[in-house]
Amino acid sequence: MKPIAPGTVIFHRHRGYGVLTSVNLLTGWVAARFGDESRTLDLNLSTDDVQHADGEAILFRRQPPERMPHARLMAMVRDLHQAGYQKLYLYSWPKPSGLHWRWQLFTGPRQWMQRPWREGWYGSGADYNFNPVMGWGDAPGASTTELVDAFARFDPAGLAQALGRDEDHTIWFAQICEVLLPDYAYSLGADTPDNPLPLYLPTMPVRQRLPERADLRLSYPPGWEQTWSADSLSRRHQMRAMVRHDVIPSSFNLSLTP
Repeated sequence: MKPIAPGTVIFHRHRGYGVLTSVNLLTGWVAARFGDESRTLDLNLSTDDVQHADGEAILFRRQPPERMPHARLMAMVRDLHQAGYQKLYLYSWPKPSGLHWRWQLFTGPRQWMQRPWREGWYGSGADYNFNPVMGWGDAPGASTTELVDAFARFDPAGLAQALGRDEDHTIWFAQICEVLLPDYAYSLGADTPDNPLPLYLPTMPVRQRLPERADLRLSYPPGWEQTWSADSLSRRHQMRAMVRHDVIPSSFNLSLTP
């Protein structure tokens, strides 16, 4: 799509040809002057069918853009699992600042803490904000099919290592994608005494202005508990065993006699 800016000649089906006088790409509103009119007209790019002078539509995304690529990566991995590449795994974890999340794809044994690194198989949401591509020849906004195609052409030898069966992880991953996509993704990370992981799988919105999903109780991936120390496992068992005594129904009668 051709860029727009003040001075761009446009066409509107009810007003004819005009010229943009101001553009706000954050909101999708523009101002235009038509003919010899002295006043400008405010138009919305999402609903007012504004076109370039040659008839090409000027489109504006109503939904806020993704600020990180994790949901798109999840959809790609799910499609590759269905194609037989079940030994492909996606690890994502928050940066120390907490503002963005890193991601890494890896193959081979499912070892979450000893992941083999391959060039181009990892990135950060911080970089994605300024250049919304994964880094293997894909285009901004590429569909899941296009991502798979670009990834396979970028590193066919690496992707070949993902061929094989891992049914437990594939079933878990498909269930997680069903619940979270397209607007949410999952987050993993090291479980430490200073920063213990919650009892259930952490999730994060990939778009701005979306609420957190604190209501979800999703399980961690198969084999994840093997990464925890004995102290971490003990702490998690205590979290599961916690019983609240302030939610007993008022009609519940406890006998005090032996």
